[in-house]
Amino acid sequence: MNTHKSSSNITLSTLRDIKQRGEKFTCLTAYDACFASILSEAGVEVLLIGDSLGMVLQGHDSTLPVTMDDMIYHTQCVNRGNKGSLLMADLPFMSYASETQTLENAAALMRAGAHMVKLEGGAWIANTTKLLAERGIPVCAHMGLTPQSVNRIGGFYVQGRDTAQAQMILQEAQLLEDSGANILLLECVPKSLAKTITESVNVPVIGIGAGPDTTAQIMVLHDVLGISPITPRFVKNFLAGSKNGIPGAIKAYVEAVKEKAFPTNDHCFN
Repeated sequence: MNTHKSSSNITLSTLRDIKQRGEKFTCLTAYDACFASILSEAGVEVLLIGDSLGMVLQGHDSTLPVTMDDMIYHTQCVNRGNKGSLLMADLPFMSYASETQTLENAAALMRAGAHMVKLEGGAWIANTTKLLAERGIPVCAHMGLTPQSVNRIGGFYVQGRDTAQAQMILQEAQLLEDSGANILLLECVPKSLAKTITESVNVPVIGIGAGPDTTAQIMVLHDVLGISPITPRFVKNFLAGSKNGIPGAIKAYVEAVKEKAFPTNDHCFN
């Protein structure tokens, strides 16, 4: 059971204040109670119960097979081990295709312990974002490379390199903020675009493969520990240099992000 005192819990207000102070916060994926406890005790502000579990836990080649039952189960597990971090849970593939679906599935994740939900897309999720925000469900809008759209995109490629697409992503980011998104997440976009978006919106911006100028960084836990079968350019193995095993690796990640030592240019796209 989570016994962390509410006075020290991370909230959206905490994250907004961090951005206003020009500081950084950290995010990692979590899928179970044990790691949720380790990560939250190490000072990771946001734990994402990600549909990435389909790849790193279930062995699929994409996130598409992940179901709502999977997400609810793992959200419940993480919630039991969490000690004060903000919990963000993914709405999986095709779980927000209609208004009724969206509301029922988002509510199920919130009942399971999530503090906000994350959904992928651009302008087309503006109405969905507004729908949830009006009903008191905080939203993180995931933009850029959106893994649930891998078949339409044609693979896991950097987004926003050409001027037209970069401008579209910027405009969509502003639209989603206006629609009620509390956080934006940018995946695999040029660092210059991520910097522009971060400076153009008031809400915190989380980056993965998006350069050093976003408000926060997120990584898949398995990448931080160097146990993923694939090693994208934007990840770093923090376990390799740890003198205190997994807890030390997580602490090193947190410190590197907050000290603006990670990501470096080697982890970015131009």
